[in-house]
Amino acid sequence: MGKINIVGLGPGDESLISQGALDILKSSSKIYLRTEKHPTVDKLKESINYINLDYFYENEDNFENVYREIAEFIIEKSNEGDLVYAVPGHPRVAERTVSQIEEIARSKGIEVEVIASMSFVDAMFNYLAIDPADGFKLIDAFEIENSYIDTNTSMIITQVYDHFIASNVKLRLMECYDYDQEVCIVNGAGVKALESKKYVPLHELDRPENLFNYLTSVYIPKSSKKMYNTVHDLEEIMSKLRGPNGCDWDKKQDHITLKKYIIEEAYELCQAIDNDDIDEMIEELGDVLLQVVFHCQIGKETGYFDLTEVLNSICNKLVYRHPHVFKNVDIDMNNFDKTWEDLKKKEKGESTVTEGLTRIPNHLPALIRAEKIQKKAALVGFDWNDINDVYKKIEEEYKELLDECKEGNIKYIKEELGDLLFSIVNLARFLKVDPEESLNLTNSKFIKRFKFIEDNAINSDRNLEDMTLEEMDKLWEKAKFQ
Repeated sequence: MGKINIVGLGPGDESLISQGALDILKSSSKIYLRTEKHPTVDKLKESINYINLDYFYENEDNFENVYREIAEFIIEKSNEGDLVYAVPGHPRVAERTVSQIEEIARSKGIEVEVIASMSFVDAMFNYLAIDPADGFKLIDAFEIENSYIDTNTSMIITQVYDHFIASNVKLRLMECYDYDQEVCIVNGAGVKALESKKYVPLHELDRPENLFNYLTSVYIPKSSKKMYNTVHDLEEIMSKLRGPNGCDWDKKQDHITLKKYIIEEAYELCQAIDNDDIDEMIEELGDVLLQVVFHCQIGKETGYFDLTEVLNSICNKLVYRHPHVFKNVDIDMNNFDKTWEDLKKKEKGESTVTEGLTRIPNHLPALIRAEKIQKKAALVGFDWNDINDVYKKIEEEYKELLDECKEGNIKYIKEELGDLLFSIVNLARFLKVDPEESLNLTNSKFIKRFKFIEDNAINSDRNLEDMTLEEMDKLWEKAKFQ
């Protein structure tokens, strides 16, 4: 088994290859180039023999697969003796194959040595006359969709090979930057004969007249226009509002005083969803998120928890409660509710069904809480077998309510009315209808019909108080057909 020497070819100019890299290239008889499409190769081919691996790119559309196949190929060839694997730039800068080769080599006990040369990043900063000590982030254009874009620092995006990639980059960046944010298209950095740079507004990045090739990168300076688009931005704003020079109202809030707001915001979001109002949904979701971050900021200040712990908790919960997705566990999706409840019980260390029932919050609207209680009981078989039994139960509870009304005992009237409502929730569950939604529909219907009555009274120059019940009932019947 041979040694793998990984060599950097520099950014493109022969003068920028390290002497160590040149020495090993000229002394080796087995050299593999990840790609022949690099300016340095034109000069090197006069003094070295090599095999280029560009054909891997022709056989695969997915770059991740290409990189993996090249890495496995180099490992396989090392079984035949020492070799040199050469890559553009610096081997440890934006070179996925290098990290993969090292990972496999470690598992197989293969010796790997990396011989560095100048990276294209160094060449870019030199060409643009920018000090990297001020901070920057390096992103592969093929991974930009899943990359965190930090507008507070400068950024280099590599492998912007063509206009299609440039378009994808532009669309992703416009989620974070202003449309006229200045960006720089840099070609051939470190290759004197090919170097060029062009500053354009972000929205013009993919214009046909702009040049893109395998030596193209895009540089975006730190943005002077703050774009608020991450949870981290909201955290920072909340921290400032609670800070010494913040807002007096925000600073005096605690978990108790904020309770009512999370409920209000949740209902306002529901209203936006019912209205099918996307703009309103965006606003109300932001209000809900604000409440989460507000509580997390208070938790952070008191030293009990922060947003990181909250995120860790919910992520772990989702993974744990979806073993069929994250752990390839076979489960019966027809009984998913039961599986979900069993996982919750195990997660919370509960041994009885009653513990799960008492965990249902008292603050929930009574209809919703009743439905949840019934569903949990039904999961262990405590339920009616037939909907006709539910009808009979409603009749029974109604009669018992009438009996108590005749007696005039308010304590038992309240109890029997609750029993009747609970049995009606059971009926809604059997009919697969949301009782809360049903009642709200009736509430809205009542308001609409009552408005019809009042509008008619106003048009007749009358007050509702002066109308008889019979008159209002007639208008109520008319309202049904409006």
